[in-house]
Amino acid sequence: MKMSHMFGHTLRQAPADAETASHQWLVRAGFIRQLGAGIYSLLPLGYRAIDKIENIMRDEMDAIGGQELLMPVVHPAEIWKESGRWYKIGTELSRFHDKNERDMVLALTHEEVVADLTRKEVQSYKQLPMLVYHIQTKWRDDPRPRAGLIRVREFTMKDSYSLDADAAGLDKQYRAHYQAYFNIFHRAGIPVIAVQADVGMMGGTFAHEYMYLTAVGEDTLLLCDECGYKANRQIARFRKPKADKAEAAELEKVETPNVATIEALANFLNIEKAQTAKAVFLMGKFAEGDEVSEKLIFAVLRGDMDLNETKLGNAVGANELRAAHEDEIKAVGAVPGYASPIGIQDVLVVVDDLIPESANLVAGANEAGYHLRNVNYGRDYEAQIVADIASAEDGYLCPDCGSPMHASRGVEVGNIFKLGTDFSVPQGATFLDENGKEQPVVMGSYGIGSGRLLACIAEEHHDEGGLVWPISVAPYHVHLVALRGGEDKADALYADLRAKGVEVLYDERDESPGVKFNDADLIGLPIRVTVSKRSLDEGGVEMKLRNAEERTIVNWDDAVAEVLAAKQRLEAELQAAVVEVPYDGE
Repeated sequence: MKMSHMFGHTLRQAPADAETASHQWLVRAGFIRQLGAGIYSLLPLGYRAIDKIENIMRDEMDAIGGQELLMPVVHPAEIWKESGRWYKIGTELSRFHDKNERDMVLALTHEEVVADLTRKEVQSYKQLPMLVYHIQTKWRDDPRPRAGLIRVREFTMKDSYSLDADAAGLDKQYRAHYQAYFNIFHRAGIPVIAVQADVGMMGGTFAHEYMYLTAVGEDTLLLCDECGYKANRQIARFRKPKADKAEAAELEKVETPNVATIEALANFLNIEKAQTAKAVFLMGKFAEGDEVSEKLIFAVLRGDMDLNETKLGNAVGANELRAAHEDEIKAVGAVPGYASPIGIQDVLVVVDDLIPESANLVAGANEAGYHLRNVNYGRDYEAQIVADIASAEDGYLCPDCGSPMHASRGVEVGNIFKLGTDFSVPQGATFLDENGKEQPVVMGSYGIGSGRLLACIAEEHHDEGGLVWPISVAPYHVHLVALRGGEDKADALYADLRAKGVEVLYDERDESPGVKFNDADLIGLPIRVTVSKRSLDEGGVEMKLRNAEERTIVNWDDAVAEVLAAKQRLEAELQAAVVEVPYDGE
């Protein structure tokens, strides 16, 4: 491709709203352009890189038995109502009416469609196992898109779906994906770790997320260097401190004027925060069939810990949680800032599993300006649910080995789920087993967003001059630069390289050497070849790898062979990173 005719151009400055390095460089290098909030066009350079990424995905899916198909972006709402997710997912799922006033959905994911296809196409156990996948547009109406392609509303995903006769078959396909995903990320030049994760709206019994560790990530991970425990903070467990054993003392009402926070309470009474009970009110949304209702939840945990809303939502079975309004709290007889679970009616009380072991805590009195000393679970109040609802933090002890864990930020670049029969049962996706008995198909779901992966590669591979693409995903292998006095030879080399299957971006523009070299660094192709009067006088062409400082003069007659050899070396380096990763599962 000649740069004088390339659609898209480089920019000297990044857009003002570009917060992350990947966003800045992808815009400046002419890979992406924003159309709206969380909506981007891929320019030719970006599209070529995405195409490389998606072909790696195809390779690895085909290697584990995948069959590529293509499913629609627009779905009739009936299948989402059958699965129940029509009622469970909030405004991230875009619903609309067609011209006949039928309920429709823009694809957020495709489990429902796969289940619908399965009930039509699979009849016998002899057809199983199967694995299907596609690479298709998704729409998630995220209220807070950010960081360029890292968090968008419209995105492309490779999602695959395994179909099995039993749990053992699902486990085999899940483990195959576990390794295949590492292969994809390593071939694309990005380091990742797999962490156990919340199943969320996908449902099922077990999940892993693949995390690229970076300070710009929105997810917090808890990692143990001693035993290898890894989990998203949404579900991370930790070894909770043992509570002091003590006899339950008599309740005592104490005046605490203008003391409405745990911090203020501990300071006022000269006690540790661990000796207090923290009250958190949330409204939970619950779906039962096609009925959706809201219920006030009163969560109680020790004052030195923070609430984990994901754990709480899973404990109570809520589809969504939001902070309760003051009038909703007062309606049940509680007083914001001084709330107590004692005597509360018509509210779902959930306590952290450390609370029953913690004696004589200080809690609110449901009266402004007053608290109660010596509140004890079981004697003074009880909860409908006791569960781990506390959030793991940096320095907390590993649940497996007891060593201190550390927190790290990460971007989720892929996820895999054991769905089980969560979709096949409600949608009637069944098969006849060897005894002629009808059984539900056991499903798995596995996804990677190609645009987010592109952004994370850019986040990992850049320097002060621009992008530094791994050769496996670079839009072109070679950036050929023609300078004054080398134009004719550069034209010839362009033709020779292309004849050998080398992908070349040819800068034959009438620009200064500085502009051309700056653009070459900005775009970041792996190999730069410069043809000039000076290089020809020295015997050939100048060759430089984007990830190295050294420049070498290559004999003209050897130029094509040297480029091919450099390309092979770079490919071999990436391939060497594709190794088997021990399975960290159930």
